[in-house]
Amino acid sequence: MSIIVQKYGGSSVADVARIRAVAARVVETVHDGHQVVVAVSAMGNTTSELLALARSVSARPGRRELDLLISVGERVSMTLLAMAIQDLGVDAASFTGSQSGIITDERHVAARVLEVRPHRIRAALESGKVAIVAGFQGVSRAHEVTTLGRGGTDTTAVVLAAALGAAYCEICSDVDGIYSADPRVVPQAEKLDEMPLDGAIALGAAGSKVLLTDALEYARRHGVSLHAGSTSRPSGTGTALPPGQAPDVVTAIAADAQLLHVRAGDLEDAGALSGMIRAWWTEGKQLHALLDRRNLHDASTIPASWSVVGPAATVTAVGRQAVTDPGIVSRAVAAVPGRWWASGATWSAMVPPQDADDAQRALHTALIG
Repeated sequence: MSIIVQKYGGSSVADVARIRAVAARVVETVHDGHQVVVAVSAMGNTTSELLALARSVSARPGRRELDLLISVGERVSMTLLAMAIQDLGVDAASFTGSQSGIITDERHVAARVLEVRPHRIRAALESGKVAIVAGFQGVSRAHEVTTLGRGGTDTTAVVLAAALGAAYCEICSDVDGIYSADPRVVPQAEKLDEMPLDGAIALGAAGSKVLLTDALEYARRHGVSLHAGSTSRPSGTGTALPPGQAPDVVTAIAADAQLLHVRAGDLEDAGALSGMIRAWWTEGKQLHALLDRRNLHDASTIPASWSVVGPAATVTAVGRQAVTDPGIVSRAVAAVPGRWWASGATWSAMVPPQDADDAQRALHTALIG
């Protein structure tokens, strides 16, 4: 009997009706003959609400206490989902990150998984239960509760799939797969039946909201087969993400409006910020960088020698043709003039945040159609 790991995000379990719908989908997968492990996020905007609550009582809440606080959200959704599955006649048990054996380093709020010891998850599966795991969290070797940062539930699902030898890991959300661009912004965007994993990694790094880069990188390293699909559709549908290089032709466009443009000191002095640097360049003797704002919890994180220019966005084309075909590059520059750069299998341009949607539409029209 094969193991399938399913991840459900906050929008998929935002209320009781949606939790019951997820429970029905999980039970359907069990009836198809699979053992199922579910990694689940907090309901709706619970994490944001808990962070706002913390900041209402403290201007700079400690990271250890933040981890303890925000880990509560996933514990609520995991237990409710287990109850809903049990009501449908299938046995289920819920587990926190620490009970699941997800061991991390000691960096609160943005911990990295070091190893997985899924002994209790295996025991639950062997006894015929669905295992429901609180996403986004683990435990350090010092027995401290930790959280995994942005997209942490994706990471939870992938690391469990790798540790359990799952047939595949399904990332379920409110969209039915990966599109050539955000269909809410680009009306002519089309769903991709397949995207090589390296291409999906490039798309995630460029700002795609469907999949998070850390989880994809882990999947590549550990040979985990992925699917991206809709919670409202049957398991195994959506976009398949097989191992492989980024596509030859330009296949997808992504935009990211959550960046901060800074005039930087020496990048080697960035320390913990190194993982947040999206791009950097020089203008004369001045060094510039784009930082991912999502994990910048307060301005004090930025070195005092750096100055903030202001918010910024990028728009990116994914496909090796974007950096090897002069005609494609010329069309891209014409569609989105200004500062641009090419790296690996991507072409990117910096734009003001208010222009990100228009730039995404223009680049899609110029390069994909």
